[in-house]
Amino acid sequence: MLLTPLPPLASDQLVTAAIPVDLRSDTYKLLYRVVTGPLSPGDRLDISADARVTNDVGVPGGTRYTIGVGSHLWAYSYTDPARSSGPWWRISHLMGDNVDPTRHHMPLHISCVYTVPDDWPPGHRMVICLRADAHSTAWAKNGGDDTLTVDTGYGQLVVRPWVNTPAPVEPTPCEPAA
Repeated sequence: MLLTPLPPLASDQLVTAAIPVDLRSDTYKLLYRVVTGPLSPGDRLDISADARVTNDVGVPGGTRYTIGVGSHLWAYSYTDPARSSGPWWRISHLMGDNVDPTRHHMPLHISCVYTVPDDWPPGHRMVICLRADAHSTAWAKNGGDDTLTVDTGYGQLVVRPWVNTPAPVEPTPCEPAA
């Protein structure tokens, strides 16, 4: 089998514009999502995502503090009605950094190449998502309702599918007649 590239799929439609800040580091919010075409086991997805967040907590008149931000790429099955909203599984490593009040803006970038697993139902579509979390030990200083802003117009999720195609068959030379 050969892997053949298909046209890239992309979305710059931001799903969540504010991530609640809490103490836990596993309360992810969906930022961007892309629905693929039909996939089969062994297909590969070359994925990259960007976003930008702004730390405006405590403005005006509250306490300013540093916020940890973690982001991952996730997936779930789109074509199986029983699983259309999950379960989710993480397909990338964790990317994380801290955005303090002085830094104010922080870009997020993550990428990976994901191989469609062997147990994937052939022809099913997959949803690829960028999710992020905001957390801090100071999360309750302003009453516990602070949010980290996800900036509109500064992000995009791109999925470049590479699908399995049969290898070309070389013609067999004809035997000369005896």
